[in-house]
Amino acid sequence: MNKAGERLYNGIIKENPTFVLMLGMCPTLAVTTSAMNGLGMGLTTAVVLTMSNLIISLLRKVIPSRVRIPAFIVIIASFVTAVQLLLQAYLPSLNDALGVYIPLIVVNCIILGRAESYAYSHPPIPSLFDGLGMGLGFSLALTCIGAVREILAAGSIFGFRIMPDSYVTINIFGLAPGAFFVLAALTALQNYIKNKRKLAGKDYEKIQSGCGHDCLHCGESGCSERFYDNTNTTEEAVKDAAKAAAKPQTAEDDLETIDLDKEDK
Repeated sequence: MNKAGERLYNGIIKENPTFVLMLGMCPTLAVTTSAMNGLGMGLTTAVVLTMSNLIISLLRKVIPSRVRIPAFIVIIASFVTAVQLLLQAYLPSLNDALGVYIPLIVVNCIILGRAESYAYSHPPIPSLFDGLGMGLGFSLALTCIGAVREILAAGSIFGFRIMPDSYVTINIFGLAPGAFFVLAALTALQNYIKNKRKLAGKDYEKIQSGCGHDCLHCGESGCSERFYDNTNTTEEAVKDAAKAAAKPQTAEDDLETIDLDKEDK
């Protein structure tokens, strides 16, 4: 699988921010009263996440490490403001439905988390697709939750009636407790499918983007990164080890070696 496809697959399936990582619970539970609201919130977040990942990656060598979090917030806030103005101009009904949760995208832990863990230490194109994958995964999760809640609470989906007239609506799913019930049920379903796949030889337990950047002691032989870092690389670590091995041994080192040999005997 190529790098772009890997990042998309990772964000949508393996590290879905809602069903796997359990991030962004505030908008997930608050705005998913309908499928349309869930889709709108998800796509709005996806646009901000994709563009902020790209810009942060492009500026990763310019942004000082000590002020990276404020810099991330400024970049994210700029895109959130632009998206909110576009919604007010072209989709005012959706903007009113989402309300305060659009400005709160600025501090969404999904966006800040991807900026810190991926975009700040990776090239632009993989970072772009990482943001797109995470955004699409978030959109898919919110749309599914909103669709289930809308069907159970109103008998419709995306505003279209699909249940018969005799259907008795379950109003609790339109309220806050219903969001928890649906999220728990869909997460349990996702875990059930994941366990079935695992038994079939597909291991989905490993989180792919939680790398600790310690390539020298990394046990992942198939790592595709080997890992890009602004401060240290595996190549530098190998060079340091080679220099240490080539360093001439002093008399003090010889005495220490003799003492260790005596202790072993």
